[in-house]
Amino acid sequence: MKINDLTVTPGSRKEPKRIGRGISSGQGKTAGKGHKGQKARSGGSIRPGFEGGQMPLQRRIPKRGFVNIFSKSIHAVNIGSLEKFSDGSTVDAKMLIDAGIIKSCGDGIKILGNGSLTKKLTVKANAFSGSAKQKIEAAGGKAEVI
Repeated sequence: MKINDLTVTPGSRKEPKRIGRGISSGQGKTAGKGHKGQKARSGGSIRPGFEGGQMPLQRRIPKRGFVNIFSKSIHAVNIGSLEKFSDGSTVDAKMLIDAGIIKSCGDGIKILGNGSLTKKLTVKANAFSGSAKQKIEAAGGKAEVI
């Protein structure tokens, strides 16, 4: 095969539709826009959700509850899931993500006291519950607030 033998696959290249180029083109006169009306005009497009002046659906349905725009996403990690780390290691956000315990650290990590811990770990997190701090220190480790 030579470079001059190469051809495009039939049907892979398509000519663009030439709108408004005479009646023989099939898209002449009104150029596929029909007769008059808002959609036939230049710049005559309506925004998504517009219902012709009727109260739109997103404003008609009742709103419930309260959304706090200042809320923070704090990821909770139970102390039982820290058992998979080796004895004497330092556990921080990067290690928790690498181990697959959390997907991202978000706005912070809080260690909760559910489960038991037998290994001596230095745990670095944004917050600790009282029972989690006790269990880490009882196992001989340290709970460091960052």
